[in-house]
Amino acid sequence: MTTHRKRRFRLSKDLWIRTPDKQGKKSLKQEVFLPEDYRPAESEPFMNELQTEYFRRKLVDWKTDLLTDSKDTIEGLQDNTRNIPDVADRASEETDRALELRTRDRQRKLVGKIESALRRIDEGEFGYCSVTGEPISLRRLDARPIATMSLEAQERHERREKIHRDD
Repeated sequence: MTTHRKRRFRLSKDLWIRTPDKQGKKSLKQEVFLPEDYRPAESEPFMNELQTEYFRRKLVDWKTDLLTDSKDTIEGLQDNTRNIPDVADRASEETDRALELRTRDRQRKLVGKIESALRRIDEGEFGYCSVTGEPISLRRLDARPIATMSLEAQERHERREKIHRDD
């Protein structure tokens, strides 16, 4: 496959992914083989190819799930537009819709954070604290792959936020 075609992922026996080259331009690179039962370990070099690919796939799968749920919600809301004569039933349905839309809005924001994390992977910045520059623990990244701060930096940030909010 040549790189002059449209920028796409090659999905066949030989899988390809888009990654930045040394000048920051996107180029095609053969995908890293990732065993199905792979879990990042502290004994490995931090953010090696396997760990990076593990988190990339985790983020892409999460984003795909969110977008699928969002599409299903939109279709469901469009299908359920009906005139309900009973006031209590109508109020209940409107409350359910409002809750669903609020959930989808939160998920929309989450998709943005996932895209940001994928950009950080492409730029080689994923897994490092945006405040201290130190590596974020693998356990934290596995639990919350969109994390941008180490646990300690996040706790300091939240304490400062709470102090300013109480003023």
